[in-house]
Amino acid sequence: MSVSLRRSPITSRAQVPTAGRIVVKVGSSSLTSIGGGIDEDALTRLSYVLAAAKLTGQEIILVSSGAIAAGLAPLGLTRRPKDLASQQAAAGVGQGLLMARYTRAFGEHGIVTGQVLLTADDLIRRTQYQNAHRSLTRLLSLGVLPIVNENDAVATHEIRFGDNDRLASLVAHLAHADLMILLSDVDALYDGPPSQGAERIPEVYGPADLEALTIGSTGRAGVGTGGMATKVQAASMAAANGIPAMVTSTDYAAAALGGDPVGTWFHPTGNRHPIRLMWLAHLATIRGRLVLDDGAVKAVRDRRRSLLPAGIVDVKGTFASGDPVELTDRSGEVIARGLVNYDSEELPQMLGRTTFDLGEDLGQDYEREVVHVNDLVLA
Repeated sequence: MSVSLRRSPITSRAQVPTAGRIVVKVGSSSLTSIGGGIDEDALTRLSYVLAAAKLTGQEIILVSSGAIAAGLAPLGLTRRPKDLASQQAAAGVGQGLLMARYTRAFGEHGIVTGQVLLTADDLIRRTQYQNAHRSLTRLLSLGVLPIVNENDAVATHEIRFGDNDRLASLVAHLAHADLMILLSDVDALYDGPPSQGAERIPEVYGPADLEALTIGSTGRAGVGTGGMATKVQAASMAAANGIPAMVTSTDYAAAALGGDPVGTWFHPTGNRHPIRLMWLAHLATIRGRLVLDDGAVKAVRDRRRSLLPAGIVDVKGTFASGDPVELTDRSGEVIARGLVNYDSEELPQMLGRTTFDLGEDLGQDYEREVVHVNDLVLA
């Protein structure tokens, strides 16, 4: 199958049935509950809908939450734990249970499933990214329906997606998907609380359409980590990278895949970018701040140049080479994010100096940029 390396060829809901490769994400609140663990009926219904789409020739990648929630009841836990170790334990128990149910449900339709567990490291480091891409592509070529989840059993607070909505947007990028569909227990994005008579927003053309909205949080079951806010962010991430996205409920999954006018459709607003820049723009934990003079601000923001030490007037925070940092002007306005090439302890001696002078004084290792233009995203 040929895939677009820039924008998806899918430009409207009506074209969804012609999409070659679709990432579908389902949330914990749609599959599980604290009291009952995995909701067998809900999982079976979703599997039926996705199997029907796959059997028409579409490639489906399912990003499924629910591992931690599925592990609560077997461990005797009454609510989602807050400490990382207990979350990891619940995920270790629940992931196997979740996959067993999916394997059985899809197997009834003659579809083989494959488990793919990812961490943020797997998608932001080049070697791991290439391995993940090859694995996912090969599974699809063999006719397998990949089921993706964050590897909660080993993920740490410091480097994790935090919710599977944003993981889904990165997987859509990784797989060169034509479309991403985010399913939960809410049928669409609304212009306010639905319980107060708010109206559905059928389409989002860009960030301006979202500015005045009141967006809700975690779903009714209380077992997830996301909510409508993370779905909007994830859909916006995908759209900014050339992939249309739809937000709707599991009850409307079949209608969404059939191209019916349900949910909220996010139109693409940009083209695909390197995935590390997608992560840097939306998900990276900022470790420090570099304050730039006026000349450097213009060079980075207006002329898209690398940041050199001569244009830096102050360094804030503690960070290591390769960490994400913010670039600001003197007033504190953030103009960009970037991956820094020096430790915070090295930079003070370099401020305001040219790379030639630094090379002469400190050695050739100090002749490189502080932040290379290829590792920069504008705010």
